[in-house]
Amino acid sequence: MSIAIFFRTLWRGRFVGEDSQGNKYYEDKKKTRYGKPRRWIMYKGRAEASKVPADWHAWLHFTTSEPPQLRQHYPWEKEHLPNLTGTPYAHQPKGLKGVVPLKDYEAWTPEGFAKK
Repeated sequence: MSIAIFFRTLWRGRFVGEDSQGNKYYEDKKKTRYGKPRRWIMYKGRAEASKVPADWHAWLHFTTSEPPQLRQHYPWEKEHLPNLTGTPYAHQPKGLKGVVPLKDYEAWTPEGFAKK
């Protein structure tokens, strides 16, 4: 978090809520010239946009006017996960678990620029 965001939150922000991941959501105390207050998020840990649950995303982008409330989740709903690409938890097809892909091609090199 930058020092500017910290002071903006301290002076002009109004705490609105917190999600299950520990991210905190704020709103400006005053409306902007467009008639809507600014909304922002203070991430817990690394700032990664995919950590924002769908309910809070809708609130941040003014799709809903009221912040999401804690609700009972349906049994078929999965817990929100951030983007796991590039981590050990990223999805791999069943037959490729733990397998490092082989280099099955050779990059093209123009004539006269052959590798030495």
